Amino acid sequence: MTKLLLRALAGETLPTPPIWMMRQAGRYLPEYRATRAKAGDFLSLCYNPDLAAEVTLQPIRRYGFDASILFADILLVPQALGSDLWFVTGEGPRLSTITTAEQVDQLRPADEVHETLNPIYRTVSILAAELPRETTLIGFAGAPWTVATYMVAGRGTKDQGPAHAFKDADRAAFTRLIDRITDATIEYLSAQIDAGAEVVKLFDSWAGSLKGRDFDDFAIAPARRIIADLKARHPGVPVIAFPREAGERYVGFAKATGADCVAIDNSVASEWAAKHVQPEICVQGNMDPRHMVTGGPELVAEAQRITRNLRNGPHVFNLGHGITPDADPDNVARMIEAVRTA
Repeated sequence: MTKLLLRALAGETLPTPPIWMMRQAGRYLPEYRATRAKAGDFLSLCYNPDLAAEVTLQPIRRYGFDASILFADILLVPQALGSDLWFVTGEGPRLSTITTAEQVDQLRPADEVHETLNPIYRTVSILAAELPRETTLIGFAGAPWTVATYMVAGRGTKDQGPAHAFKDADRAAFTRLIDRITDATIEYLSAQIDAGAEVVKLFDSWAGSLKGRDFDDFAIAPARRIIADLKARHPGVPVIAFPREAGERYVGFAKATGADCVAIDNSVASEWAAKHVQPEICVQGNMDPRHMVTGGPELVAEAQRITRNLRNGPHVFNLGHGITPDADPDNVARMIEAVRTA
């Protein structure tokens, strides 16, 4: 029998939607924290195939999600392109900055990223062999715009101001940066599929800060090229796109890019998505992650409300963004039960 997630991504309306959760392998789980301590630091965990596979499998063992998403980080691609990458405890990632045309042109070509990223492909291979037969394996990468925002600023920023400033000052150079990331992302995701990923997802976490032509050029166009190239190389492998906080631009995003599913964040209503997005494509989402912290009857009611609102079309139940480190692991089990009994 075809796996539930693959059926939903193929456009099938199911009695109960498949369930998985962004950042489902993460700090809210005590077993993850123990494994990360064993690895020593975050990057060492990402690049250790055995331990990365272990933390990917932990939420599957605990909850029985319908899909498992590779444990890695979107900033491994810039590191593979030549950026320095490190993590500051309690503050997050830091990178050497790319702020000039000359620095863009000094980045490594896309076909050289595999030397750095080979451990990630080994993690995928381990997972493909060890996951339960009914569980779909998802690979992923950051979308070019979101990755570029970190490469330009050297860290996460609230308004992505440095990347917007670079884009506005030298659009040609910034476009070359986007193109370089796009080429590397195609190679990275293609290699994940070769290693055993059955689905891939593009995370454009900062797409919402792009407007008008910028959204067309830096959110839609790179996603369209990545998806077209992947489908040419790997016919039949579905792609989930997540242009977070795209708002009205969620409408038509799948048609414009070739995505098989559009993940929506919790700033839009599931009722709105059912009316405007789901008629053309599978929708993934979109419960507010705060419910995984607060729990209680409100969690159950919201999970069931979203499930019912989106049950007349293809739907993958997920959060509107990643689960947070302060979430209660017991609330995840409550959410799954609520969806499956809605």
